[in-house]
Amino acid sequence: MAEENNNDELVDLYTTKDGTVDYKGDPADKHKTGTWKACPYILGTECSETLAYYGMSSNLVLYFKHQLNQTSAAAAKNQSNWSGTCYITPLLGAFLADAYFGRYWTIAIFCIIYLLGMTLLTLSAVVPGLKPTCYGKDNCRRSAACFVALYMIALGTGGIKPCVSSYGADQFDDADEGEKKHKSSFFNWFYFSINVGGLIATSVLVYVQENVGWGWGFGIPAVFMAVAVITFFSGTRLYRNQKPGGSPLTRICQVLVACLRKYRVQIPQDKSLLYETTDAESVIKGSRKLDHTSDFRFLDKAAVEIPSDSKQDPWRICTVTQVEELKAIVRLLPVWASVIIFALVYNQMSNFFVLQGELMDTRLGNTNFHIPAASLTIFDTISVIIWVPIYDRMIVPLTRRFTGHNSGLTQLQRMGVGLFISIFSMVCSAILELVRLNMVRRHNYYTSDEIPLTIFWQVPQYFLIGCAEVFTFIGQLEFFYQQAPDAMRSLCSALSLTTIALGSYLSSFLITIVIHITARDGKPGWLPDNLNYGHLDYFFWLLAVLSGLNLVAFLFVAKWYTYKRPVGTLNG
Repeated sequence: MAEENNNDELVDLYTTKDGTVDYKGDPADKHKTGTWKACPYILGTECSETLAYYGMSSNLVLYFKHQLNQTSAAAAKNQSNWSGTCYITPLLGAFLADAYFGRYWTIAIFCIIYLLGMTLLTLSAVVPGLKPTCYGKDNCRRSAACFVALYMIALGTGGIKPCVSSYGADQFDDADEGEKKHKSSFFNWFYFSINVGGLIATSVLVYVQENVGWGWGFGIPAVFMAVAVITFFSGTRLYRNQKPGGSPLTRICQVLVACLRKYRVQIPQDKSLLYETTDAESVIKGSRKLDHTSDFRFLDKAAVEIPSDSKQDPWRICTVTQVEELKAIVRLLPVWASVIIFALVYNQMSNFFVLQGELMDTRLGNTNFHIPAASLTIFDTISVIIWVPIYDRMIVPLTRRFTGHNSGLTQLQRMGVGLFISIFSMVCSAILELVRLNMVRRHNYYTSDEIPLTIFWQVPQYFLIGCAEVFTFIGQLEFFYQQAPDAMRSLCSALSLTTIALGSYLSSFLITIVIHITARDGKPGWLPDNLNYGHLDYFFWLLAVLSGLNLVAFLFVAKWYTYKRPVGTLNG
């Protein structure tokens, strides 16, 4: 008997406590799997995938405009719609990861779909039977292969974006304080790896697309996507895997249905009377137990036991943990909504920043070397690469002295700083466009492709957005992971990504509304095809005002969330 107890203690000493398993399905060995041993493969996969994504997408608005002969507004809308889809499909990937496949197999399957899409896009740019043929503005034939490929890529991103960050965080055991403290650093370096890939994409691949050809410009990202697939599979033996916890959407629906069935039932004052399973049963189901919280009390009705209930029917009686999972999602929604306007601002880097830069002097100094307008996004990337280590190594230790918080700033404080900085990016963009338009009208440069105003004046607006990303997007990524129940972490990561999707769709919608309102009675409006006749500066001022109002709303939301008790404390 004593020998059996010693064996159990040895198993506890060498295995993780958060329920993760290795590639064979056995309890994960703490010393042979996970932590920074596994993370290089995950970060390498993300870096290669990001290089492929941004290498293909950074210049997409100009591909639509010049290769598919679309107007500036149509190109910006198509780019926004496609980008939005790339960030809405993660809901599907997250659902499949949490409910059925687990994060490992979801990433693996969708990586292959992604690679097939990249291959088809390359072929559509070089094979005569697939290459688009255009006749005038917005009149292209054989563009179907291009758009099929793009939306295959959008589907592929759906299984990668919500899972890779969560999968990397899974490599650190929450029950081990020594490992847990490294998780925040992982999110910083995860975003750092994204921007290393973006740096190479925007500095090299954009130039290849405009000066060598779109076949090479799309083919090289396809090769890097293949590298991402190989890198991911190479780390299989080192990964820790969370078991799928069943469909999170089904669990949510069960709570809602049980609540409605018991809308007349009184909630007992003693929370111990609410229905709950044992710790062991919760871990088997993929989610550790959550403590009861007192807000959104109506939902507690789902866990009230009445004589007619069958504990085998989850549509009639739900556990406290299930109810708390739904409460966690409800608490996150106001925070989630307050990041959408920031995503709208972020989306401008891929369309109107590029279109603005195309009309400026793109020469490098006094040489005849022309910088592709989309390459200016490199300064956003450089900004992130600079600010991530500054934040991790300097800002966190400094603020920790004053706040006493392990991460220096709380995630909500970090996000608020980013929202504040983003306002200045739009102010810089508006001022630059005002100066540019004044030069156009003073010297009659209306029909000129370039005016004598160097494109490097765009650097501040890119740099500020990069700085804002480090605070807002990384803070949001960590916040949604930390506040998510075990069985819903992929779903919550996907939920955080949908802010970018909605920001992209909102950008497309806003462009449509602005054109409809301003382009009347023969007037060109704010956003005509030739921006020299428009008022893009007004559009940027509009975004600056929306960002300011959004910041005020976020401060109220953050204060509300702080006074609410966070997700129920994990037991065990």
